[in-house]
Amino acid sequence: MPFVHHYAPGAAPASADLCLVVQGDRLLARPEMVEAVTLPSFAELAGWTEVAGKPLHLGKVEGAACWTMAVARAEAEAPAGWQWHDTRALLGLLTPGQTQAMSCARQLLWWDRRHQFCGACGAPMVDVAEERARRCPRCQALYFPSVSPAIIVAVTRGSELLLAHNRNFRPGMFSLLAGFLDAGETLEQATIREVREEVGIEIDDLRYITSQPWPFPNSLMIGFTARWVAGDIKVDGKEITEAGWYRREALPEIPRTGTVARQIIDCWGRNGA
Repeated sequence: MPFVHHYAPGAAPASADLCLVVQGDRLLARPEMVEAVTLPSFAELAGWTEVAGKPLHLGKVEGAACWTMAVARAEAEAPAGWQWHDTRALLGLLTPGQTQAMSCARQLLWWDRRHQFCGACGAPMVDVAEERARRCPRCQALYFPSVSPAIIVAVTRGSELLLAHNRNFRPGMFSLLAGFLDAGETLEQATIREVREEVGIEIDDLRYITSQPWPFPNSLMIGFTARWVAGDIKVDGKEITEAGWYRREALPEIPRTGTVARQIIDCWGRNGA
């Protein structure tokens, strides 16, 4: 396995262990990255004082023990020989194991920052030894790392694919429709609802394709294909500002390599599925 999640609350990092150092949406890595991303070891971070808090153990990435640490200051300078990189820009260069480790790191750091104190009574939280969780010693409330599931769907109409521009996208970029589950919904119900709400059409023949952790901050993207059944496109004007049907030979700008949206679009482009 390229990445193996493992919780070891009593462990301490060795000098050769890898560390995913996160500051906001940035990740620390070597400056020169043409075909691969090199992550620092603890030995290579020795003497650097910008990290905040204790390291969190993640598991193993491609056979090497790995941890994560956060840097609080946005103006923190990278240690000599290293550089800050926008994490999204690295998605096409990270190995599958590094991608999973990065997702685990970002989600756990996000959860860690928000669970220092109990949300029920305000007491300081303590780590649970048996599993990755936090317990309140006062009221015994138990908190696990939270994941927010979201669907993403490639809707087709014959040889055409539905692509949309979200108001939060950069100008000219189009992608698949996506959205979070509501309480009590199935994945299928959420997919049908999101498509109806955002572009006003009806779909059926939903088929699961793949999934991807999306740690911005703590989502799990669950990918589907679906078939258009009825309706003309009417964008909601709130999240979606433009949408249309596109053929393989005339696609607009689409998400970068390394995203689940690009994976599904490329799959459709190759074989229509």
